[in-house]
Amino acid sequence: MEFRLTEEQELIRANMREFCQKYLDPIAAEIDENSRYPAEVIAKLAEGGWMGMPWPAEYGGAGLDFLTYTMVIEEISRSCAATGFTVSCHTSLASGPIYFFGTEEQKQKYLKPLAKGEKIGAFAITEPGAGTDVGAATTTAVLDGDEYVINGTKTFTSNGPVADTFIIFAWTDKSQGPKGMSAFIVPKEAPGLKVGQHFLKMGIRASQTSEIILKDCRVPKENLLGKEGEGLKIAMASFDNGRIGIAAQAVGIMQAALDESISYSKQRVQFGKPIARHQAIQWMIADMATDLAAARFLTYYAAWLKEQGLPYSKEAAMAKVFAAEAATKHTSKAVQIHGGYGYCKGFKVERLMRDAKITEIYEGTSEAQRMVIAGNLLR
Repeated sequence: MEFRLTEEQELIRANMREFCQKYLDPIAAEIDENSRYPAEVIAKLAEGGWMGMPWPAEYGGAGLDFLTYTMVIEEISRSCAATGFTVSCHTSLASGPIYFFGTEEQKQKYLKPLAKGEKIGAFAITEPGAGTDVGAATTTAVLDGDEYVINGTKTFTSNGPVADTFIIFAWTDKSQGPKGMSAFIVPKEAPGLKVGQHFLKMGIRASQTSEIILKDCRVPKENLLGKEGEGLKIAMASFDNGRIGIAAQAVGIMQAALDESISYSKQRVQFGKPIARHQAIQWMIADMATDLAAARFLTYYAAWLKEQGLPYSKEAAMAKVFAAEAATKHTSKAVQIHGGYGYCKGFKVERLMRDAKITEIYEGTSEAQRMVIAGNLLR
């Protein structure tokens, strides 16, 4: 079994680390403090071809393998988890469904500008009364001549306020149960689509999240993604992809927490010696590094399985639940290592702890991941 990355993968990782140190590290604290969308960084990522990493060049992408894409999300998240998530959501949840389920015409019209970073994508499935329970959604889409008329409200739509293209899920025939939901590509200029409330969040504050209100929103029938009734299948496949991205985000957060903890513990002196020489601190750092390694291997393995065309739903859920819970645990430990300073603005670990928590919630809660894992094992 080969655990080494290729020279190309190592070079891409190094290039992204250099990019983040130059463009993202200097503004990460400011965009978090002001909940500001880092448009200038996203534009530079688009210039470098980073907004369509796993999609073929014929559709405007970079043609990178999924493991390399996963590593890049990790590196971006190491500097700024909000920016890492913005790219991950845009790629896995918004562009992915079009690549895997769209027609050639849809790929040329919608995927190309997304892959080039000319437009930003969003994925809207969650509703005020329908989170993990997707079946509780109430948004409907009714065919009226050559158009679908969509009515409903989506909430917690990541990238919602800045998106140009939305993947929207709605019932076309609820009497069919799980086979009655469909997916649609909806451009922001579609009549009847409006961005609603913007959410100010505890963490990943620079990523933009909002309600999307659809009131007699009309889209051409050729904007149906896949076939009628395939919406749930498309959503679940998209979540499998996205969960690897969230696991990578959590790994990046944890790597940053370890970096900060090692650096600070070597500098902070108490009882006449650096706290890094105290066993209590050493054990925290050892546990952090061990769980980080385990989370990284789980995440890379899930990405490798996907790249090989092998089943990976269970492994993606395992990677996400483990990496997310480890990131939440160890960013708290990083704050503990920093003591009172870690609880103050201006120290990166304070931001990391806030950013880590959401990885246990979005794109399927930790509880939902355990349902996926158990379902795969017990079927």
